[in-house]
Amino acid sequence: MKTMLYPPQEEWSDLCRRPGININDLENLVKSIISRVKDAGDDAIREFSEMYDGFAPVALKVEEEVIAAAAAKVPEELKAAIEMARLNIEKFHLQSTSAIKVTESIRGVRCWSREVPIEKVGLYIPGGTAPLFSTALMLAIPASLAGCREIILCSPHGRNGEIDPLILYAASVSGVTAIYRVGGAQAIAAMAYGTETVPQVYKIFGPGNQYVTKAKELVQTDGIAVDMPAGPSEVLIIADKTSVPRFVAADLLSQAEHGPDSQVIMLTDNRELIDLIRNEVILQVKQLKRKDIIIKALENSALILLKSLDDCIRFSNMYAPEHLIIAVSDHRTLADRVINAGSVFLGTYSCESIGDYASGPNHTLPTNGFAKSFSGVSKESFMKKVFFQEVTPEGIRNLGPAVELMAEAEMLDAHKNAVSIRLKSLNND
Repeated sequence: MKTMLYPPQEEWSDLCRRPGININDLENLVKSIISRVKDAGDDAIREFSEMYDGFAPVALKVEEEVIAAAAAKVPEELKAAIEMARLNIEKFHLQSTSAIKVTESIRGVRCWSREVPIEKVGLYIPGGTAPLFSTALMLAIPASLAGCREIILCSPHGRNGEIDPLILYAASVSGVTAIYRVGGAQAIAAMAYGTETVPQVYKIFGPGNQYVTKAKELVQTDGIAVDMPAGPSEVLIIADKTSVPRFVAADLLSQAEHGPDSQVIMLTDNRELIDLIRNEVILQVKQLKRKDIIIKALENSALILLKSLDDCIRFSNMYAPEHLIIAVSDHRTLADRVINAGSVFLGTYSCESIGDYASGPNHTLPTNGFAKSFSGVSKESFMKKVFFQEVTPEGIRNLGPAVELMAEAEMLDAHKNAVSIRLKSLNND
């Protein structure tokens, strides 16, 4: 990890940049994948599966008997843990239900909105070296609570052609209606445009690597809705002299193990803490199974010494982290100043891992600075609002003349006439 001592504010913007690969190369490759899937459908998916995953499955849709058999491969103790997480996630997302409220904007004009579920949604669940079955819970549960009629899930398969049993099991207890053996940018293309087997959906959810993120960005320009730009994972930790170095180091490493393109940042106002945490990172990483991945991620990461905790929170709001851990003595005061972050963890024992799995709030969060303008996934993400207005004769008499003037000022006489003809009718009556 790099060490930055008192970097001047004019350098903060550069320090907030995330690691990445050549944008042009990435975009051209993903465009070619999307185009091929649009043209060749299932055949293109099998072609890319063979190329990237080492196996081309004959059946893209996972059979019901395979899903049922997956449950038998999950230990009972783990099933109980998954059930605890499921209940907590459900409890958190249920709290956001809002009732219909009717507003009378002017006498005789009643307006309201009603939330309705998006009928067809697609969930992307990363697999590969770390099958993220927890993401199936985090996405499918709020989708199910929202009332989405069709909830499909795509996830990469292993070299045996099968999706990890844990992903299948988590999907089965969370409300997913169909599962497909498709990964990468080709999965996003399949859900966006549909193939012979994979149905087209109206909105796509789920994190992924830079290829998946770029695919979501590109299909969005074609009118397909996506949840957010969600790419490589990241954490920023604010620590002070009261922080426990081994806890902070463990939190940095837990996020770094997501992938070599992940980024972890620690900010502090205490010089001694830098060395203590660096030593803990070196000590702990040797004991971890994914140390090769972690070491690559740490090359993109930094321990940064700033002059004050005030500077730390200002830097954090500029960075806009996916995960923010405030591990300082007066964490609540700093928490009140958080503007840009996906999910915030307060105090010594609020490790980010708790939020990743089971505390309740969603772990599908904006990365790469998009927490400045995006929220994490919630039940509302799977819904849309339909607006209603009901105008009585009294209402059009009260509001109509103002609308006539505004329409005339915009030189839209047909708009004006739609009001005028009604007002004349009422006057004649």
